[in-house]
Amino acid sequence: MTPPLCTLASNPTPYPSFSAYVRTRGTVLMRTARSLTANPCDAEDLLQTALAKTYVAWDRIDDHRALDGYVRRTLVNTRTSQWRKRKVDEFACDDLPEPEGTPTSDPAEAQALRDAMWRAVTRLPDRQRAMVVLRYYEDLSEAQTAELLGVSIGTVKSAVSRALVKLREDPELTPVR
Repeated sequence: MTPPLCTLASNPTPYPSFSAYVRTRGTVLMRTARSLTANPCDAEDLLQTALAKTYVAWDRIDDHRALDGYVRRTLVNTRTSQWRKRKVDEFACDDLPEPEGTPTSDPAEAQALRDAMWRAVTRLPDRQRAMVVLRYYEDLSEAQTAELLGVSIGTVKSAVSRALVKLREDPELTPVR
């Protein structure tokens, strides 16, 4: 996989050996950059910056066999400079900015409720289940549901009403108090 940041390597440069180096070692260097940052886009930016710095110093580098070490050191130094320059906008205060009593929903509980709801819907009679799914899962209007199923709007209203009563009475869906 060629790293997407090889713009320096794809442009004609006075240093063809630099282009060849980036083409052959770009993937390994990208892996190093990814280990220094949590975000893949930041890793690409970091490597691009390090390669630009390496390009500028290319004619000053005496031992081209040690290029990986040079670029790795440039990656680490650049990353260190980035987080040192990071501006911190947090200030201590007496009052918390978040409103008190904000409930935090547990994703596992929400998923368990969705699963229980779906199991309850599958226990409905076929016709009621079809109408509930079309009305509430597919978000169709009563008229659209009636037209799709070939029944009257009143039939949809009454069948959905009976289905909702059954769902409210389902023991798996009753709230624990």
